[in-house]
Amino acid sequence: MRSASVGFQCPECVSEGARSIRTPRTVFGGRVSTDTGRISLILIGLNVAVFLIGSGIPDLPERFGNLALARSNAGELIGVGAGEYYRLGTAAFLHAGLFHILFNMFALAQIGPVLERALGRWRFASLYVLAALGGSVTGYLLAPLNQPSVGASGAIFGMFGAYYVVVRRMGGETQSILVLLAINLVITFTVPNIDWRAHLGGLVTGAVIAVAFAYAPTGPRRQQAHIAACAGIALLLAVAVVLRTAALPG
Repeated sequence: MRSASVGFQCPECVSEGARSIRTPRTVFGGRVSTDTGRISLILIGLNVAVFLIGSGIPDLPERFGNLALARSNAGELIGVGAGEYYRLGTAAFLHAGLFHILFNMFALAQIGPVLERALGRWRFASLYVLAALGGSVTGYLLAPLNQPSVGASGAIFGMFGAYYVVVRRMGGETQSILVLLAINLVITFTVPNIDWRAHLGGLVTGAVIAVAFAYAPTGPRRQQAHIAACAGIALLLAVAVVLRTAALPG
């Protein structure tokens, strides 16, 4: 016991009481916090840093971009099909030019903090990473073998899909995000040199993960259900990569 302004305090009792207070949660299970947008800012910082560093390394897209299989200038096989699986992740942090990264980072700055506030940090980070991988894997499955692809667009489209699911789950107005998505899809299929496969793959992956987050049964096992959904998506993507690699010409 220790003296207090009125009576005495029991430190152990105070600690026990603090542990018994439930942490406020959003409807999706994320922890309610005034410090939102941290993961979004970190992702923006990483993308910008890689872009600035890469501006002095001309062959960075060739070395780290998403590519199924090709021969390098030295005549060796390179790409995901040659065992360079890291390209599926590193490609999402490379950009083809200033306009490319500005568009993606503007979208991340606008939508990222909203999703991060609703879902919580680890759910948002998982969604971003898996949507980026979903876009890369779709490109790996469907793109010509020697066609390189770079950009965070798969993750961005994944956020578009997740934003629609989150707003719909909360009973909000979804017309604006549908219009924005329609405009971006028109751009995707009409502007040359845009990898529509990565966009669609990221969109579907992000939407599916968001559905799992939004409609999982509430209760003490909701977080386990969210983790299982992310693990299941990651496993499906891994299986798709293995099957595609096995089907590549020897």
